[in-house]
Amino acid sequence: MKVLTGFEQGEMMMWSIKGVRMRTMNQLSNRLYLLLTTPVLAGAAALFLFFMLTVLPGMAVRTEEMTGSTASPDTSFLYTARDLYEMAEAYGAAGRAFYISTRFTFDIIWPLVYLLFLTAVITALFRPFDRGSPWRKANLLPWGGVTFDFLENMGASVVMHRYPLPTPLIAELTPIFTFIKWLLIAASMAVIVLGILLRLVRHRRYKL
Repeated sequence: MKVLTGFEQGEMMMWSIKGVRMRTMNQLSNRLYLLLTTPVLAGAAALFLFFMLTVLPGMAVRTEEMTGSTASPDTSFLYTARDLYEMAEAYGAAGRAFYISTRFTFDIIWPLVYLLFLTAVITALFRPFDRGSPWRKANLLPWGGVTFDFLENMGASVVMHRYPLPTPLIAELTPIFTFIKWLLIAASMAVIVLGILLRLVRHRRYKL
């Protein structure tokens, strides 16, 4: 019987963990195809439009009134830890308190709204694909975006709460969380466009 070296044991453990992770992702993706039906998609779209047309504009106005600034980590694509500290300074004590409170109220609800919408749309577009197609797992992309959205919220809140004290590491990581969040949301949008194009191609092929 061959005795495995430490390296071989470590490699086997890594493959085992990777296999468990892939199975978990497959199970979650397949579960979404069962849960996110057409009525759910319609409801998600209506809720998303409601937030986009009424809630978000109102929150933007309220935030500017309370913080005295239009700058925010949430809506920035690229910024640095120094920029984050400058935002905290510009907000003032009342503005920082408002920012923190909305991260754990409004900014918990809104990410869940766009998560439901993006996931439902992607699921609907790739539902006709074969069960083994890797494209079907594209409905997990928005989940990554929301995860980094929450990480961004927590990091920015800690920096705002501690200001004017510096918050090493968290202040440097928060802009990275934001950047990855926007990349994954943009990727989700791109996948939706791609899904529409693929559905059109499939429809045209069947008609011919």
